[in-house]
Amino acid sequence: MRPIVLCILDGVGWGRRDDGDAVAMAHTPVLDQLMHEHCWTLLKAHGTAVGMPSDGDMGNSEVGHNAMGAGRIFSQGAKLVQNAIHSGQIWGSAAWQKAITANTLHIMGLLSDGNVHSHIDHFTAIITQAAQEGVQHLRVHLLTDGRDVDPRSALTYIEHLEEVLAGVDADYCIATGGGRMHMTMDRYEADWDMVKRGWDTHVHGQGQRFSSAAEAVKHFYEEFPEMDDQWLPGFVVGEFKQINDGDAVLFMNFRGDRAIEISRAFEEETLSTFDRGKRPNVFFAGMMEYDGDLKVPKQYLVPPPEINDTVGDRMSAAGLSVLSVSETQKFGHVTFFFNGNRSGALPHEDQQELPSANVPFDQLPEMSASAITDAVVKALHTQKYQHIRLNLANGDMVGHTGDFDATVKAIEFLDQCLEKITTAALENNAVLLVTADHGNADEMAQIDKKSNGYKCDANGKRVPSTSHSKNPVPFLLIDPQQEWSLKGQAAEVSGGIAQIGGTLLHACGLEVPNHYLPSLIEKRNA
Repeated sequence: MRPIVLCILDGVGWGRRDDGDAVAMAHTPVLDQLMHEHCWTLLKAHGTAVGMPSDGDMGNSEVGHNAMGAGRIFSQGAKLVQNAIHSGQIWGSAAWQKAITANTLHIMGLLSDGNVHSHIDHFTAIITQAAQEGVQHLRVHLLTDGRDVDPRSALTYIEHLEEVLAGVDADYCIATGGGRMHMTMDRYEADWDMVKRGWDTHVHGQGQRFSSAAEAVKHFYEEFPEMDDQWLPGFVVGEFKQINDGDAVLFMNFRGDRAIEISRAFEEETLSTFDRGKRPNVFFAGMMEYDGDLKVPKQYLVPPPEINDTVGDRMSAAGLSVLSVSETQKFGHVTFFFNGNRSGALPHEDQQELPSANVPFDQLPEMSASAITDAVVKALHTQKYQHIRLNLANGDMVGHTGDFDATVKAIEFLDQCLEKITTAALENNAVLLVTADHGNADEMAQIDKKSNGYKCDANGKRVPSTSHSKNPVPFLLIDPQQEWSLKGQAAEVSGGIAQIGGTLLHACGLEVPNHYLPSLIEKRNA
């Protein structure tokens, strides 16, 4: 069979196509030519199309790759937790029943309403239920966001949280905090020092001390005028000293990638990645199970979605040779998440992880895209693989910095990579599908909901957006034999990214099961 290549341009959506859109402003002659000469359409990549609770929720890389790899839509973390809270199922879980018997209950996680890793409403629900069930001592260890929400919005969430805590007639308060990209929430073992900084702050009470979390944030805003919430240094509040033996810790994030390492720090008897000092003997549980294969964490409040019969399963069963390749920042997405939240390679699948540079991505907008491209080109020329799946992370990771010029550079470099991949695909008679898992680089300034224009600060400067967009994503079909055509029309939303799963099976000559969403392609003159 002809090779089928899925090229995921992470975070490259279809936005307003104006000067707030780094994708539109970038010089992309290759992508422009492909769109001119080949068929393409737009796909929905947020909200209910990827299993989120509502169409007001942005998509993200995890749910996007889950949807593509599953070929249909599963309720995802945010929706599962929401349903468990509303039904009361969460309070009957063994993890909750154990946690509320501890000396002190510690809740830890990302505090915002971004609904990508967590939601502040879940904090409120936990606090309210704990008080109702007689928990006398509760401490909050918060991580400020500034990435999935406005860059400097932490005080809004902290003030609301403090109101909730003040309404409880018990010993409830904030204990520690810090920015999500500074501490605790590392992923894919890219920077264990982040986890150590979080551990030292949350567990051992090490850090600059303030009378309140709000005071800490205001202090850092003044000290570091250009620093967003995601980078705030760690801080300790009031008289908090440490997490003690006999306490319980609930990690509030429902998304797995940035929750695994801190979970391991609490659970593993031996951990060589950093010196934990004295590890307190606590009961630890996650909001969800973050890795079903590795069983991390051992205890959790809400069961994860059970994703079975994936595209990878069907390709493996058919004996197709598969290559999944990306750099560290997105390696788990084209492997673990695409394969239905399972670690390790499937039969007949090769997984190639290339290291991500350990520098701020606005300083290196090229990231490791060149190495990924070279690996894909080499793999195509070997003609070993029937399916190659790759993720180029630049649009998302550089877009998250809020640096417009750096993001434009990232998109322009992606265009050069796309030229090499396209050339190799055409030379080897491969079908090339180009898409994205969600938007980001396509919306680099915040939009005012009232005026529908871009928000500006007091100096008239646009307020950067560091979060994902809710824009659709392009889906291109490049077929040198013109065997296949798209069902959708250019510049029109004609489906969702979950249909990519069935499309891959269809292109590989495999049956698309009835429980999958329909393929996006069809045979010409069929």
